[in-house]
Amino acid sequence: MVDLSPEIAVRLDEELVGWLTTVTQTGQPQSSIVWFLRKDGELLIYSQKGARKLSNLRAHPKVAFNLRSDEHGDEYVTIEATATVEDSAPPAHEVPAYLAKYEGEIGRLGWTPPEFAGEYPVLIRLKVDRLRSE
Repeated sequence: MVDLSPEIAVRLDEELVGWLTTVTQTGQPQSSIVWFLRKDGELLIYSQKGARKLSNLRAHPKVAFNLRSDEHGDEYVTIEATATVEDSAPPAHEVPAYLAKYEGEIGRLGWTPPEFAGEYPVLIRLKVDRLRSE
């Protein structure tokens, strides 16, 4: 991952959602709200098997990932990355840092961690190419 300021590292570790933008077969950008984890210099995102973003990524692995800004458009984080899709990665509930970050949200949605992992079994790994922030 590119060098991160301490402030951006904290945001990536603490914020629960980001927006992943992929490109469809016809060239249309498609943004999806996702849960993510910063781990070992990459961003990890789990997806449902049939999600359109997976076929988008397999055809066009270059993506954008964004965190929210404040109401004035300040404090933004925009990441350009290269994605890989892993169909046989460790399930989300076996990644301790992912479970620590999202176990409360998983429970709030009425799932157990293994149920969530069964519903979202595909790992998307983002290698950060460029980061812009304010």
